[in-house]
Amino acid sequence: MPMPLHTPRPRLERLRADHAPALLAFERENRAFFAASVPDRGDAYFAEFEARLDSLLAEQSAGVCHFHVLVAEGTGEILGRFNIVDVTDGTADLGFRLAEKATGRGLATTAVHDLLTLCTTTYALTTLHAAAATTNTASRAVLTRTGFVPTGEEVTLSGKRGLVFVRDLAEPVER
Repeated sequence: MPMPLHTPRPRLERLRADHAPALLAFERENRAFFAASVPDRGDAYFAEFEARLDSLLAEQSAGVCHFHVLVAEGTGEILGRFNIVDVTDGTADLGFRLAEKATGRGLATTAVHDLLTLCTTTYALTTLHAAAATTNTASRAVLTRTGFVPTGEEVTLSGKRGLVFVRDLAEPVER
């Protein structure tokens, strides 16, 4: 169900412990939708959610990852996750997922643009990598619209053929 046009723009927020209830609801509500294009997290993910979140927040505190959620203004509902992981020497990997009801309105593209700005102004990153299954046309489109280019390298993502993309953060962030 599309959000009304007058809905305020969602905010990209750094993941915090108080996001836990909304984040768990997001993952549960979209589990089947996500499993159609990315690996399913499995039942253990949900059973051990709090411990897993604590672990992610510890990684974020150590500076090796930067986790973000896209939060609906006014409701606090989480509409997406946008993660920068494996930060090493100015390089990191990008991963993201958007709630089914939030797709098709450019929210992922806008959030990735916002994240690119954070990568250069806050996290001192110079290069981002990402991978998407060849069947995941939506994610590949978001990557292309935000300046990522295919490297020509192929990967296997949970048994699916995928493509690797790279984004030189020295290039201007165009919207």
